[in-house]
Amino acid sequence: MQEYQQKLVELLLEKNTKLSVHQAQTWVELLWDDFETTRAKAGREYKGSEMTEKIVRQWIENYGEKLHEFFATNPKYSHLFEDQKEH
Repeated sequence: MQEYQQKLVELLLEKNTKLSVHQAQTWVELLWDDFETTRAKAGREYKGSEMTEKIVRQWIENYGEKLHEFFATNPKYSHLFEDQKEH
């Protein structure tokens, strides 16, 4: 799982130069956990890290360049990035 997440962090940093490494890592962890939690709550079978990596990769490809805008407008997540906002 760590290897998958590291590759996703690198992809996110390529897509969004406004994020720090710490912010990119946090985003990948949030997206990863969100996908797996949502599937589990829906009662779906666990398909493994490969499936999670595929979905998170799609999200990063589609939305990665704008993720820095999301935390600025969403108080639910902004506290996770407060010490990094100045980047």
